[in-house]
Amino acid sequence: MWKVKSSKKSDSRPRIAVHKFSSCDGCQLAFLNAGEDLLTLSQLVQIVHFAEAGMVAPEVDVDIAFIEGSISTPDEAKRIRAIREKSKYLITIGACATAGGIQALRNGADSDAWRAAIYPSPQFIESLATSTAIAQHVRVDLELWGCPVNSLQVLSATRDLLSGVVPAPVRDSVCIECKRQGNVCVMVARQEPCLGPVTQTGCGALCPSHGRGCYACYGPSENPNTTALANQLRMIGLSDQEIARRFLFINNQAPVFAAAAEQALTPSLLQGEGV
Repeated sequence: MWKVKSSKKSDSRPRIAVHKFSSCDGCQLAFLNAGEDLLTLSQLVQIVHFAEAGMVAPEVDVDIAFIEGSISTPDEAKRIRAIREKSKYLITIGACATAGGIQALRNGADSDAWRAAIYPSPQFIESLATSTAIAQHVRVDLELWGCPVNSLQVLSATRDLLSGVVPAPVRDSVCIECKRQGNVCVMVARQEPCLGPVTQTGCGALCPSHGRGCYACYGPSENPNTTALANQLRMIGLSDQEIARRFLFINNQAPVFAAAAEQALTPSLLQGEGV
């Protein structure tokens, strides 16, 4: 049973920490943007480490550690193991922490060549050849998807843990959210490429609500039919390469999206080989 309870005798409030790894800081803003709710949360828990908010104590044992960002450097690979040892529950927040993020696009490239092309003294840049999700390095208790996550996700997960309840992320597709809001389907009505049928909601169908297709910021939905979507994208004129690029965008290391991209490219590869 999930139950958060601080062991510190002088203050019975549970401790939480927010740690940053390779990322844009957007998911940490999900906490800061909570406004008055964050003030209420601070009365229920001790926020012992949250550098962006001014608290710095990364070495302290905590009940819940929120992790933003991917593992992209040797130091980060070492640091996440130390955090895991000091955390009762570890929750990843955002696309970078759960699926490597946009920076994981380098995983299929020659990172040494890129580094040499960008930096005048690349020998001083310490980075790994790949950008990987936190779950590839340590045990993760809960993943909150999104680019970025929203304040409601973070606060709901914290509230559930404080109440001894196992958080249950919503895995409905963006299509379901569009139906709830009465949005006209951009793919059917306007032939706009949209990944809403295979993406879990969380953004409130933000892009379709403004007439744009979904970019899959919140990762795969429950039981996504990527094959059917790829066929539909071909019917509205996208090439196999364009379809693959859409699956390999923000959450490119999510296994179901990576497999969908590989499947989309297979016909092109076969044709290129004259098969």
